[in-house]
Amino acid sequence: MPTTLDSLAALAALPHDDIIDVRSPAEFAEDHIPGAINLPVLDNDERARVGTIYVQDDPFKARRVGAALVAANAARHLQGPLADRPGGWRPLVYCWRGGQRSGSFTVILQQVGWRADTVAGGYKSFRRLVVRSLYDQPLAARVMLIDGGTGTAKTALLGALAQAGAQVIDLEGMANHRGSVFGALGDQPAQKMFESRIAMALAGFDLTRPVFVEAEGNKVGNLLVPPSLWKAMQTAPRIEITAPLEARVAFLQDAYADLTTDIDRLAGRLAALVPYHGTETVAEWTGWARAGRFADLARALIVAHYDPRYGRKAETRQPARHLDVPGLSPADLRDAAARIIEQTE
Repeated sequence: MPTTLDSLAALAALPHDDIIDVRSPAEFAEDHIPGAINLPVLDNDERARVGTIYVQDDPFKARRVGAALVAANAARHLQGPLADRPGGWRPLVYCWRGGQRSGSFTVILQQVGWRADTVAGGYKSFRRLVVRSLYDQPLAARVMLIDGGTGTAKTALLGALAQAGAQVIDLEGMANHRGSVFGALGDQPAQKMFESRIAMALAGFDLTRPVFVEAEGNKVGNLLVPPSLWKAMQTAPRIEITAPLEARVAFLQDAYADLTTDIDRLAGRLAALVPYHGTETVAEWTGWARAGRFADLARALIVAHYDPRYGRKAETRQPARHLDVPGLSPADLRDAAARIIEQTE
């Protein structure tokens, strides 16, 4: 009998050894149940080919061609990724709607002797749970924002909070973006994948304890913060971190070392600031970057660009509890995390 997903929290308690997503690599890349492994029974081109035959030629022919491709791909998986699975292995298999692809592969696994099950409704049943938690219902979690000017190590402080046992949603980590014009860390996940990461993290939290989130806009790079979380963030209490300017300058140099070793990429990011500061100023900043004057550049960006922007948003933010830190070293952040936990929990 197919396994029904009643809640996101219940996923962690399922009695299965592995979750297998048999959809195409493109479908898997857009989103999947966290922790699932991708063993496609039809690759991207094969799925398109079978779909075209089904629509333009003959549904029976499409099923026959598809069955042959599924069998061939299943054989490769059995001889490859699944070759070392023991006799008592119990996988949970899903496709888009819990239909032919997962059903066909599960039958093969069961014939081997494994206790394979399918997900009722497939990926779509999982996605409905994500949408329910992030779009349809108010957020049940008690959100607290970690706020502060650029360079106050907010993301690193979230990490220190998590290490100290606090509940944390790291939006920048989940989005693979540092949340500013200098923030790209590589390819961002798809919007659905971003939402799945958030929803699964929230599902595992104790609702009697606060959940710490960095104060962000409603976008992290190209990704939108889902509406239930964004609404909770807009009214959440804030803890505003303040630190000495030179500590912020030093922290930024370390945090953005990937840019200071790629001057052309850094110059390209600086060019995006021309509409705000003019060609002459940005040219001077770019010259500092090329001369290795990264402390001067970081200081100028904090004083001339980031702090004024942060100050202009002050009227729209909730009142804050201030936390002044003497420095931003790992030890300073561990101490700050301990103080925050003591004050809030």
